[in-house]
Amino acid sequence: MNAVLDRPETAGERAYRAIRADILRGVLAPGQKLKLDALRDTYDAGIGTLRETLSRLVAERLVVAEGQRGFEVAPFSATELRELAALRLLLEGHAMEQSFRAGDVEWEARVVAVHHKLSQVQDRLGGGDAAALDAWRRFDAQFHQTLIAACGSRTLMATHAAVFDRYQRYQNRALGFRGEIAVREHAVLRDAALSRDAGNARAVLRVHILGGVDHALANGAL
Repeated sequence: MNAVLDRPETAGERAYRAIRADILRGVLAPGQKLKLDALRDTYDAGIGTLRETLSRLVAERLVVAEGQRGFEVAPFSATELRELAALRLLLEGHAMEQSFRAGDVEWEARVVAVHHKLSQVQDRLGGGDAAALDAWRRFDAQFHQTLIAACGSRTLMATHAAVFDRYQRYQNRALGFRGEIAVREHAVLRDAALSRDAGNARAVLRVHILGGVDHALANGAL
């Protein structure tokens, strides 16, 4: 029996997970004031617990502390989006090379499986099913995470996950689904993984990520 897994979730952990998820999904909007009294009612946590939770999210740069004025959700900026895109390219590109080198048949099967799920959702979006957007975001994240899952470094995976979460906050509210362009890029990334073509994967990843940034900036989404 695993004592850690069997330990009941604390109020602090529950509040942290819920508030963090709502920031990433955009339920709590960029720049929104986080009033402790309102959060207490919404997340069923005490003021002290909420202060600790928000301080933890400040360290993750998802929340900004305003001194005596309290807390707010970290605002969006074109500069930060570009910085996060550059970090993704650096971390994900390196991790893909390592993953392509070390990945086995089981890893290949996971890449194919999650890409299939992503493709199904992309087809629904292409057909005008806006209700598929949340599923697309989930499978898009899973696909990129699976591509680097065989890299062999927990530190690299954890660092990438933290950057990807902050990047996905922009994606959820500003970048959106780019249609057939994104579909083709995902397919090329899948094929590059199966053929172990890290050079092509890096090149496509660069177009894929920077294309999303350009799309957000051109549409004035920020």
